[in-house]
Amino acid sequence: MRTNANDPVDAVLAVGLKDLWYPMCPSSFVAERPVSLRRLGRKFVLWREASGVLHALEDHCPHRGAPLSLGIALGDRIACGYHGVQVRADGVVMSVPGSPGCKLEGAKATRSYHVREAAGAIFLYNSSVDITDPPPLNLPTELTDDVHSHFLCYTEWKGDYRYVLDNVMDPMHGTFLHKQSHSMAEGDSTAAFRVRETDTGFVFEKEGQRGVNFDWTEWADTGLHWMRLEIPYPKTGGPGGNFIIIGSYTPISENVSAVFHWRCRKVDGWQRDTWRFLYQNRLEARHWAVLEQDRAILEMMEPDANQREMLYQHDMGIVRLRRHLRNLAKAQLEAGAEKAA
Repeated sequence: MRTNANDPVDAVLAVGLKDLWYPMCPSSFVAERPVSLRRLGRKFVLWREASGVLHALEDHCPHRGAPLSLGIALGDRIACGYHGVQVRADGVVMSVPGSPGCKLEGAKATRSYHVREAAGAIFLYNSSVDITDPPPLNLPTELTDDVHSHFLCYTEWKGDYRYVLDNVMDPMHGTFLHKQSHSMAEGDSTAAFRVRETDTGFVFEKEGQRGVNFDWTEWADTGLHWMRLEIPYPKTGGPGGNFIIIGSYTPISENVSAVFHWRCRKVDGWQRDTWRFLYQNRLEARHWAVLEQDRAILEMMEPDANQREMLYQHDMGIVRLRRHLRNLAKAQLEAGAEKAA
């Protein structure tokens, strides 16, 4: 998706809205050694203390701008590898070995960020300004309750993350692109759609068809933007009813997206163990094959494809979501202008 440099709203959306939680990476990506991640229009450094406590700073030493990620983690602080300047997890410079007592010591000179770990992933609060306490991280129930089991599927796709949002907000593509899938071979190839409001967003769904194919998508804002859909499973797919997918997507750069899909089933007891075994040994490869079909399409789309569209009724959900995100970006710009004034 080509960003319009002359459109400030588009520029906001290209790097992700502020004051929201975003998934950054799987939990396994970060250990005690600092890790640099480019996300949301900047670079972050993440690391853990020996106890497992997570921290995140902008990957920028306030002395000369060297990447802190190339330094050494010292518990709740990082010593920059360039000149040894020690920056604490709250962004305060604790030590300048080359010039003890200089004005840099004690200054909050680096942006700090709040991070949380849940559902096998690390989430970061993309605050517009430094804050002491972030809002709670509210995940969908499938990722937090005791009656669902889930696997995190993480990948990185070339292209703007907004094309990934469009793809998920398009149930009709399942009938065509994924028609050879064991779970998306049924249902009508024509459909009328409607938008149904919810407390946290909306559902875009086929009229008169439910539980047959990829028949609906939900978009929600709980302080984290996420999407939910269900795909009906044949009995060979094991216990647990429909296959639930929770998705959340984070911009890495203009041309790369971090793609998070949690694959969920409502199972407990022996059924949970049965499904997890079946998933890992039979079903996961099939799901990756379906994702590959999406990836191949999206990565081959031209950056300006969204500027040359001829949309129809099946695309109401995409239009609704794009309009809503633009309104959120406009509100962010207006709030920033008011603060500046």
